[in-house]
Amino acid sequence: MIGRSGGRSGGRWGRFARLRRSAGQAQVELIAGIPIVLVAGLLALQALAVGYTLSLADGAAEAGALSLSGGGEPLAAAESAVPGWAKQRIGVSVEGSRVRVELRPPTLLPFLGDHLGVSSSAWARRPG
Repeated sequence: MIGRSGGRSGGRWGRFARLRRSAGQAQVELIAGIPIVLVAGLLALQALAVGYTLSLADGAAEAGALSLSGGGEPLAAAESAVPGWAKQRIGVSVEGSRVRVELRPPTLLPFLGDHLGVSSSAWARRPG
């Protein structure tokens, strides 16, 4: 028996049904992929925050070491070298001529908060 399509299997309506099935599959794949893309984006932003925090820790350690070499107070210098949000997250220690700064980055994913932290140290010759 020859159908509307002139003998071809499925004809126009068969192709339309296949297109609808593949479009439905594409929608399911898109919806399933959205959480993966969101998590990857959050992880990328978190990596940027950690990198920025490391840069701040480097600057604070250097400021503390320069203050130490000039006879000043390295703790105050290191703390004043970071922005306001980081003042509650900084730890500064001085051992001899070395200033070490530990800083916790802001976290977008709360379960990472206790596991992230950066540190930097700088050395300067003390006067005298």
